[in-house]
Amino acid sequence: MFELITPQGGRTVSAILFDKDGTLLQFVSLWGSWSECLLNRFTEHLGKKGLVIPEEVFPSLLGTVHDHNGVIYDYDRNGPLAMGTMEDIYAILSWQAYLSGLSWVESIELVHLCRQEADEMLEQKRPVLPLAGLECFLDACASQGIPMAVVTADETAAAEKHLHWLGIRHYFAEVIGTDQVVHGKPFPDMLQLACRRLDLDPSGVAVIGDTNGDMRMAKAAGAAVGIGLTGTASYESALSMLPDADIIVSSYEYLQIEEITE
Repeated sequence: MFELITPQGGRTVSAILFDKDGTLLQFVSLWGSWSECLLNRFTEHLGKKGLVIPEEVFPSLLGTVHDHNGVIYDYDRNGPLAMGTMEDIYAILSWQAYLSGLSWVESIELVHLCRQEADEMLEQKRPVLPLAGLECFLDACASQGIPMAVVTADETAAAEKHLHWLGIRHYFAEVIGTDQVVHGKPFPDMLQLACRRLDLDPSGVAVIGDTNGDMRMAKAAGAAVGIGLTGTASYESALSMLPDADIIVSSYEYLQIEEITE
């Protein structure tokens, strides 16, 4: 067993399960770039058909925060982009295209085309950056021998790719994407699957994530502790974003791991 040491006390755990986006890698760097490309292509293709989506609608589509130039610099941690599946996102855009005047079939085809273009941009730029203190914490965990896995709302193949881009795939015994389970977050399915594969009891694992969906998954599975990462958000904002977190920290610099020896 291991002790996960936090500013709010230590917790005895047997493993750590990490969310990916916003927890291992900087969310806006990857998904802000992808979403900007997706939305830009979406509006361009609609414009060619004489259809227009008002700019003020954009933030409500995916839960993104834009500056006056349309650049995404933040996101709603409990919004569709942060917590939804890729299928959720495509359904939202397809519905918007349908409301704008396309048939449902045309809407689905348009969103599929935009997704391909956004994915191609990611392949070329690979805009992945680690969170502050992440690699030091992963190194410390690996040196202590604590089992680690990733449980993400992203699809497994994409998650594997992003972890390889970041150079951290080797730290994790398992990568569980939402495509491997019937119900994604906030339901317990991914956590339970990871524990079965690692031969662990869910009651002994810690979950680290940046959304309340991660925290609710942890509670639904009976995990030992749910730790919410807030980044630069104020503590008051963090409490409203992560009401189900057991412990809240701004970065990995406030976490330590030690093996418990008799």
